[in-house]
Amino acid sequence: MNFTGNELHDITLSEASAMTKRFRDTVTSGQTIAHYFGAEAINQILDQTGAVGIRIYYGLNENNQKQLIITGVGSDGNDLYLGKLAERSVTCPIDCSSANPLNTTPTS
Repeated sequence: MNFTGNELHDITLSEASAMTKRFRDTVTSGQTIAHYFGAEAINQILDQTGAVGIRIYYGLNENNQKQLIITGVGSDGNDLYLGKLAERSVTCPIDCSSANPLNTTPTS
């Protein structure tokens, strides 16, 4: 498959809210529900020669906690794994956004 960097990934807030709620319903209180990466790390990955997007892998750190590994992806669909990689995300809980439809179920 050839990637252009212009693939459509749009999702409505309603769809995203339903998806994140379904996930939150599967985890116990205090488990990670989100990861934050700064713009600098993302921009360094996207600024690599040939990068048209990113791929995110699941991994487990040394404490067996779920982490995300980000790599650039070229137009041929291959990972730019020898370039800039990112991990060390800031997790939620620990540092979360204020309550919103992606992280909280509204009370009735």
